[in-house]
Amino acid sequence: SEERQQQIHKKIQETVSEAYEILEQGGSSFDAVELAVSMLEDSPLFNAGRGSVYTSEERQEMDASIMTGKDNEAGAVSSVTNVKNPISLARYVMEETPHVMFTSRGAEKLARDNNIEQVEQSYFANPDRLKSLKKAQENKKGTVGVVAIDKNRVITAGTSTGGMTNKAPGRVGDSPIIGAGTWVENNSCGVSATGHGEYFIRFSVAKEICVKARYQNKSIQQASTEVMNQLKEIGADGGVIVMDSQGNYAFAFNTPAMARAYKDASSELIKIYKN
Repeated sequence: SEERQQQIHKKIQETVSEAYEILEQGGSSFDAVELAVSMLEDSPLFNAGRGSVYTSEERQEMDASIMTGKDNEAGAVSSVTNVKNPISLARYVMEETPHVMFTSRGAEKLARDNNIEQVEQSYFANPDRLKSLKKAQENKKGTVGVVAIDKNRVITAGTSTGGMTNKAPGRVGDSPIIGAGTWVENNSCGVSATGHGEYFIRFSVAKEICVKARYQNKSIQQASTEVMNQLKEIGADGGVIVMDSQGNYAFAFNTPAMARAYKDASSELIKIYKN
C-alpha cells in the first residue's frame, strides 16, 4: 500500500542518516553497520528482529552475520529466539570469541552471560506475520542488510533475518552464512544478500560477486546483475547490495521490488520498486 511504502521510506531514510553520521564523524564502518541493522531490527516493517516472521511452531528464529574487510573477521548467530538485536550478538561473537558462529541455545547463553539484551517472546508478536503463517504463505517483507565503508577504507557488511514464514524449526538460510549472505574483501567489495537461502548458500552468492569483480575485472554492478540473472534462470529470487573499495555502490535484484538506499557526502537515494 502507499501508506506502507511511505513508512518503509521514512524508516530507511532515518536509518541511513543516523548511520552516515557515524562515518561523517570519523567512526568505523563496523559501528555504522551495527547501528543501521539494529535500527531495522527494531522496526516491525522488516523481517528481522522485532518484525521477524513465524516458524511452523508459531515462534521466531532469527539469524544474523557481520563481516569486516579488516583481516576478514566475521561473526554470526542462527536460530536465536530471544535476542533483541541478533546483529549485536553476531558482533560480539566476532570481537570477543575465537569463533565465527553460534547457534540456538548456545548463542542465547552467550547473550545471557554477556549482558546482550534479551526479551520475552511477546516482544516479537506480530498479528500480520501470524496471519501470513496461518495462510502458509511466504512473507516477502524481507531480510535487512547494510554495507558501509569508512575513512580508513575498511568495508563492513551485516545481514539479519527472521527467515521464511512457516519454515521448519531449525532451518537456517543464507543470512548467517559467511560467503552466502554476507561477504567482504577490502580490496574487492562488500556484499549483503537476501533471497531463496538454499540457493544462495549453494552458489556462495555474496562471495561470488566479489570474485567476479576481483578476478574478472567487472564492475560491482556487472558482477551483481550477472549473478542475479543466473539465479533467476534456476528459479531463485533475491537481491544484493554491494559496495566496492572506492565507495561505489550497486543494487541488483530479480524481484519486482527491493527497498534500498545509498548515502554519501553529496547524495542520498532511496527506492523501493525497480523504477
